[in-house]
Amino acid sequence: MIPLRDENPTSRPPVVTWLLVLACVAVFLVQSGVIGGGQNDLVVDYALVPHRVFADDHHAVIEVAGESGRVERVVIGPTALARWLPARLAEWCTLFTCIFLHGSWLHLLGNVWVLLVFGDNVEDRYGRLRYLLFYLVCGVGASAVHLLSDPGSSVPTVGASGAIAGVMGSYLLLYPHARVLTLIPFILPFLVVLPASLFLGFWFLVQFLHGAVEKSAIGGVAWMAHVGGFALGLGITAVMRVLGLLRPPAAPIVLRPYRARY
Repeated sequence: MIPLRDENPTSRPPVVTWLLVLACVAVFLVQSGVIGGGQNDLVVDYALVPHRVFADDHHAVIEVAGESGRVERVVIGPTALARWLPARLAEWCTLFTCIFLHGSWLHLLGNVWVLLVFGDNVEDRYGRLRYLLFYLVCGVGASAVHLLSDPGSSVPTVGASGAIAGVMGSYLLLYPHARVLTLIPFILPFLVVLPASLFLGFWFLVQFLHGAVEKSAIGGVAWMAHVGGFALGLGITAVMRVLGLLRPPAAPIVLRPYRARY
């Protein structure tokens, strides 16, 4: 299911959400060589590689596609952050740096689109500075869950998915009845308006089931990072609401019947 937009007003522009999107896009432009020219090694230098974090020499063996198309095993050294920080601390810092990297244009566009759909309302309730801190904490927390769930993995982990999963968990708690216009791309794609509770609950269930039965590297998806980020976002928002630290919603959600659109 692909979210296209939600029917949920905000009281002010989502400046931080826009800036986070721009940051991810800018980093990917550098990473892919569009800015600066030439392919960059940002993934090797700043991705989270669980085995490298725990290895004594902070080296890891990863598999990459060579010029011939064959998969080759390559030894990578410590993260580039080790130039300025102690090696062990530098590796732990990749739990943060990896959330601004992406594996492809499709990976990037999918993440930033979901962030734009759900992030504006969460930012509206948190306030800009708190929302930024919330996003980063969810991202690092999701990276930590992935690291602990698969500590021997040598697959470089990148992407804002864990942080965005935190935003989705927060949205579920704050706006369970909000309407989400959803594309369901089966044999005959159609649009349907779903309550956020159904859309986000189903999304979380899929991530949890994959994470329960597969190693996180299978399929190139860090399933447990998604699960951890979602749970963390939901939990933080629950605490914030109990403490009365959230701003009031812009307007009440108006309930309307669901309609499928073919």
